[in-house]
Amino acid sequence: MNPARAYLRSRGRLPKTWSDRYATLFGLVLVIALAGQPIEAALSGLAGRADPSRLGAGLALIFAGYAGFLVLARTLGPVALPAADAAWLVLSPLSRRSTLTRTAVVLFAVSTVGGLALGVALLAVVGAPDHLTLRVAAALVVGVATAIGGMATAVLGQASPAWDHWVQAVVAGTLVAAVLSAALGGGPGRSTLTAVASAPSAWVGAVAGTAVVTAAVSAWRAWIALDRIPAQRLLRSSSRWGRLNTAVTLLDPGALTWAAEENRWRGRVLRSRRWPRLVTGRWAGEQALAWQEWRRVGRRPLRLAVLFGTAALPAFAVQAGLSAVAAVVLLGGALAAAVACTAGIRRDADDPTLTRLLAVDPRAALAARAVLPVLVAALWLALGLTGLMSVGALPVGVWWLLAPAVAPALAAGAMRMARRRPLDHSMPVIDMGAGAIPAGPLIWALTGVDLALPAGFPALTALVERPADPRSLIVTQALVGAVVLVAYLLRAASRRS
Repeated sequence: MNPARAYLRSRGRLPKTWSDRYATLFGLVLVIALAGQPIEAALSGLAGRADPSRLGAGLALIFAGYAGFLVLARTLGPVALPAADAAWLVLSPLSRRSTLTRTAVVLFAVSTVGGLALGVALLAVVGAPDHLTLRVAAALVVGVATAIGGMATAVLGQASPAWDHWVQAVVAGTLVAAVLSAALGGGPGRSTLTAVASAPSAWVGAVAGTAVVTAAVSAWRAWIALDRIPAQRLLRSSSRWGRLNTAVTLLDPGALTWAAEENRWRGRVLRSRRWPRLVTGRWAGEQALAWQEWRRVGRRPLRLAVLFGTAALPAFAVQAGLSAVAAVVLLGGALAAAVACTAGIRRDADDPTLTRLLAVDPRAALAARAVLPVLVAALWLALGLTGLMSVGALPVGVWWLLAPAVAPALAAGAMRMARRRPLDHSMPVIDMGAGAIPAGPLIWALTGVDLALPAGFPALTALVERPADPRSLIVTQALVGAVVLVAYLLRAASRRS
């Protein structure tokens, strides 16, 4: 092992000189000097008591963001190495902890930055009625400690299946806390949240101290567990990080989504079942292709539950005082829900071999595959509208009809997204005056949105203006949505959009 370590040191980076350390220190001082005044002004503006009407929704968004942080850390590893190092260092007799030290430092830095953002968000929600300096410091400490503790728990979950179950339990508990915060903030429990936000400074200090101790213990256990992470898990997480790096470098999110989908189903044994009675008759081949998507969605009930759970975001946006963006969140969330049901459409567009082998009608096959995105988008919209009605943003009535009216338009946009061509980096750069924008990524990102936004304009107008009688806009939206979906199916069956 000693010759191997000596070889790595000889081929590693050159040792830092005093000038390198001086340049690093000078850069840090310069960053602090430039950013110190704006940060101080922003934190000083947070002084005062929290708004009780926004407290529940704000805490719910913070809990949801923290749950997303844990899910992302668990999905990506979080401990990983570059592909070349993972190929031979992980399987070598070198100490695994020393091999993973640099990765641990990176994870610590990422957790610290994320924790600072979490602490600022927490302070913006709960406010600082007194002792501004103490409460700012406590909020930042709690945020950093919570982020480091969550990352450490994710590392422990990577090393042990038992700890992985604890990570899932923490994510579930955080989501439950988000739901409870939203429920208390919109009802008689608002006084409870207000009392918690106005807790004495001594209690705030005690909470910060407890968070620091818990995070320190978790980080120490994670550091010890670095030696026990199985090599197979390290290789898998390193492969995922490599694909993520490739997707980010090449600005090709499509490669990342395919990698995640294939990694999900690789090595799984799926049970075979009979075809449903609906898959019969003249259009059996087309129905079979569509049923494949239904089965794919049904095999991931947790993902489906989370997808429909996000329908509460428009109501949270209204309670947080973001009424102007609630309509965009509502339609954008429904579009994302429809996109989640278009993996089969995208696979057919990338490789039409299966469609040709089954000798199916492309137009009928695409129409059969469009049923699920329409239904999922309509159901997501119905849940989102229910949330807006429950917080008083919309009156109970004919607004229910907006969900089936706009769903076909959003489904057409989702299918256009699924069938778009790969990102083209050879396109020219657009000079916008304030800066240059590459046309390839811009066109790729707007493909699908350019169809869903105009087709859903009547619904967007109704949600923004909120007329007393929206029936005319709903009827217009239903007609526009149906025409756009039919026209897209007729056009897309003959050529790739």
